[in-house]
Amino acid sequence: MQDIFVSTLAAHLNSWSEAFPESQLVADIAAIAVGPDSSDAGNQSTPTFWLHMNEDRQQWMTNTIAAIGQHCANAKIVVLANVPNHAESLHALSLGAVGYAHAYVAPEVLKEIKTVISHGGLWLGQQLLQHLIETSTKVAGNKPERVDALLAQLTRREREVAVEAAKGLSNKEIARILNITERTVKAHLAATFERLGAKDRLQLALMLNRYQPGLF
Repeated sequence: MQDIFVSTLAAHLNSWSEAFPESQLVADIAAIAVGPDSSDAGNQSTPTFWLHMNEDRQQWMTNTIAAIGQHCANAKIVVLANVPNHAESLHALSLGAVGYAHAYVAPEVLKEIKTVISHGGLWLGQQLLQHLIETSTKVAGNKPERVDALLAQLTRREREVAVEAAKGLSNKEIARILNITERTVKAHLAATFERLGAKDRLQLALMLNRYQPGLF
């Protein structure tokens, strides 16, 4: 899929160009020839839009996401914020974005975001992810035997990584706790997502949350 960064910056951030060397940079989506054919689910050129936010662009974000939805219904939209905040991330998701992250994240994180959203998952900031996991797991849960059956499909190390990821911990935190590299954490999570059919960390957390009667 094509990557299009929409920003008022005069040039790509280094991390953007390093992650996606063939990406475009435009000031407004009106500068892009996005036609009705782009909404065809079978069209491999369906783009990913990376919308660069700053403190003055709230209405711009709303209008831009709406415009993209009208002309390219299957496009993936990720909001990149200079100063991420919880309220804005929720607002972006409510408008139809599938990802929200810091504008200055490392290239490998941008690539990971692309992988997650390409498989139908959501990418959320660490604080938002932990908040959603905490909220969701308090009101929903699976029978212990169902969770045990899911964990039984994983190797010992995959189970250890999955359990920590289901708490909302970052790859770096998991690597530190288990004394392994972040690369190893990513590999185990990728295998876990594929084996269990989870699209993202939030779905994994819901799958591995045990029902606790009498919690409230």
